[in-house]
Amino acid sequence: MMTDSPESAAPSRPSLGVRIGRIAFLVVAGLVVIAVAAAFFVTWTIQRSFPQTAGSLELDGLQAAVTVQRDDRGIPTITADSTDDLFYAEGFVHAQDRFFEMDFRRHVTAGRVAEMFGESQAGTDAFLRTLGWRKVAEAEVEAMDETTLSYYEAYAAGVNAYLASRSGAELSLEYAVLGVQNPDYAPEPWEPADSVAWLKAMAWDLRGNIENETERSLLAAELSGSEDSAATADLLRKLYPDYPFDENPVIVPKISTVPALGTDVEPAAYTPTDAEGEVQQASTTIEWQETSNVIEAASALVGDVGEGIGSNSWVVSGALTESGMPLLANDPHLGASLPSVWYQVQLKCSTVDEDCPFDVGGFSFSGLPGIVIGHNQKIAWGFTNLTTDVTDLYLERVEGDSYWRDGQLLPLVETTETIKVAGADDIDLTIRSTVHGPIISGLTDDFTAIADDPDPALSAEDGTPAPTPPGDDDTEYAVSLRWTALDPGTAATAIFALSTAQDFDDFRLAASLFDVPAQNLIYADTEGNIGYQTPGRLPIRGAGDGWMPQPGWDSSYDWTGFIPFEELPVAYNPSSGYIVTANNAIVTDDYDHFLSRDWDYGYRAARIADLLERRSAAAPLTAQDMRDIQMDDEMWIGKQLASAMADVDVSGAGPKEAVDLLLAWDAQNTASSPAAAYANVLWSNLVQNLFAERDQPLPIDGQGRLFTVVGDLLDDPADPLWTNAQLDVSGMEEVLALSAEEAYDELAAVQGTTTARWNWGDLHAITLTSDTLGSSGIAPIEALFNRGPFPVGGGASVVNATGWQLGTSYATTTVPSMRMVVDLADLDASTWNHLTGASGHAFHEHYTDQTADWLVGDQKSWAFSDKAVKAATVDTLTLTPAG
Repeated sequence: MMTDSPESAAPSRPSLGVRIGRIAFLVVAGLVVIAVAAAFFVTWTIQRSFPQTAGSLELDGLQAAVTVQRDDRGIPTITADSTDDLFYAEGFVHAQDRFFEMDFRRHVTAGRVAEMFGESQAGTDAFLRTLGWRKVAEAEVEAMDETTLSYYEAYAAGVNAYLASRSGAELSLEYAVLGVQNPDYAPEPWEPADSVAWLKAMAWDLRGNIENETERSLLAAELSGSEDSAATADLLRKLYPDYPFDENPVIVPKISTVPALGTDVEPAAYTPTDAEGEVQQASTTIEWQETSNVIEAASALVGDVGEGIGSNSWVVSGALTESGMPLLANDPHLGASLPSVWYQVQLKCSTVDEDCPFDVGGFSFSGLPGIVIGHNQKIAWGFTNLTTDVTDLYLERVEGDSYWRDGQLLPLVETTETIKVAGADDIDLTIRSTVHGPIISGLTDDFTAIADDPDPALSAEDGTPAPTPPGDDDTEYAVSLRWTALDPGTAATAIFALSTAQDFDDFRLAASLFDVPAQNLIYADTEGNIGYQTPGRLPIRGAGDGWMPQPGWDSSYDWTGFIPFEELPVAYNPSSGYIVTANNAIVTDDYDHFLSRDWDYGYRAARIADLLERRSAAAPLTAQDMRDIQMDDEMWIGKQLASAMADVDVSGAGPKEAVDLLLAWDAQNTASSPAAAYANVLWSNLVQNLFAERDQPLPIDGQGRLFTVVGDLLDDPADPLWTNAQLDVSGMEEVLALSAEEAYDELAAVQGTTTARWNWGDLHAITLTSDTLGSSGIAPIEALFNRGPFPVGGGASVVNATGWQLGTSYATTTVPSMRMVVDLADLDASTWNHLTGASGHAFHEHYTDQTADWLVGDQKSWAFSDKAVKAATVDTLTLTPAG
């Protein structure tokens, strides 16, 4: 009998290929398991911070149940029985959606960013600590009346109730990322001063002309070696011209007479018959111009029109509207941010009475209780930046620990603070102040440069030298800052006064409290009245006007007080039937008080006024007309360039074809327009060839200002600025031809040589960038939080004001941060929209769900009545007292 050999009995070994296949399968399977586990972990990490928006939650500190109804965009309507519960719930809801944003903001305003992000932010903290926003906010909290303080304390309690329920990545995905770099970081409890300090940050964003003042000072120093003082002064006046009062409108052409605050007299009521007659008379004066080229068509009412950077708001009387009631539109222009700076919310007392007076909806800031812009059941209001000059730089003469003032040495006020730095040693900071404010030279390059070369900056506008400085050659210069926001104020109280105002007198009382940031305030009510009030703490100056830094050693240059509120411009039911504010001049120069010389130049305001006049002459205005005007893309300087280029000889088939595009263009910066792309690139090249590409570069910021400067140059071909030795061009036609050819080459390089395929939207696209981790420099982290790019229409200095930086990039950087149109005939028919979405949580469905509509100006209904809110509700969360 035969038996198997040992070899034949052993199982056969798999081939090498099979073994490799099995190994590969195991590796792939392992990678899949790891990837799936990682995906589940990332998804879990992301979603664990998403808020609960339905069902019920028990919370310590509530007195009674509160309902939070959210619509399909996650926008909450909060209803409570008492103000304590109402603002407690608002704090809780803000924290649900936006706590990381709130936490970051309060570190900014307190100068404590390095505690979160490390040593790289220590310089920022030093500057912010020197300004002292947090200390001013604390002083404002100390001075609050009991009722207002209770609102802020209730809000803080609501935020802290949310913090008590979660920590770390449960609060926001950002904390999970931050924990890698800074594992010991944990948020502190919220305080009322954390809320109030955010108003100081907004005031800094809207601070007025400090950049222009600094720029003029530095430019004067740069020119001092090559120009005499008179020539320097002439050039500065050319580069910073006066407001074009003969072309563009002021907000209040005639100041209304209204009763003083505190009197029992009511202002004149809305009178439709009289207003209609006056408006009709104004409307029928339009003279329609016939033209063969739409580019050359200009407004017959207000001259050439266009836009500068800033915000738009306007209000229209019922005499001009289809409904017979006012319409109010607002779109503040701020830096693009993700999440949006605004948070939409409605605050309602279940029974509106003296104890609980709120029934209001609109736009809030996360971290701040109340509503900043919006409407209640009786009135609506909107803001634009006032653009008045509320900051001045002072050059101080410093000797050791003292400074000169009126022939005497006075001691500098010195304080010391400690900047805590994550992952590094603490930094001690000494802050020095004079009677004018903190010394800010030594903290930033620009302010330090002014202190290093102060003499040209001290010259008056006409070149006259300033008073002789005291001290000797060893005495140093320093720059201090006088700014209204560094004095404690009442804006934190004004927010609630606006929300509960019932008529124009209440509105003006609220405006009198809204001191910083100074804002144009427009008004409409359900009785049919419209109005405007200049609020703010506006300085009365001594010898200087803030055009250049002032000599701090001479008290005659100090501020002497503030303009009394009753002397500030006001308009009530003007005969024109509308009020337009767009950062333009408030009044003409014959007003009793100096306000500013650095207005926006009024092209946006002129365009809006022109559109209102033309449309109202053709048919009664509707809310859709307001939304259409907000999206108007007409580029005023583009029309001027088209006219100027008509007779300019350019070289090459491509540039000629591009110029032909320009000549046939409708002047609208629509996203899909090839001509708009070329017009803006031509504008950029022209500005740089005129001002930047010179032996002595000149400033190219502020496109509204440059509209006026270049517009004047186009009317004066002999101006010496048309000669540029560095570029070897002489005369207007040579500069225009060079700019046109360079513009073609630049655009062809990025979008191809087929001009029909060019488009402005991709060139001008916006990338929504997280204010914190979105610029980390680490691509995977940035991808978690940033969104885009998205093609964008509009542009700098048009009504649809999507700003971009000349000489740097065409990408959108500043935006209409929100848009709203309030219909006083039917508040539920009002509409609103903002840049991103309600949520600050990356990957949440409401993170950027409003962006697509924002891009095209599609606003959604603003449900306000109880019935409309109920119909719009998709989620209801009930907050109940614990136990």
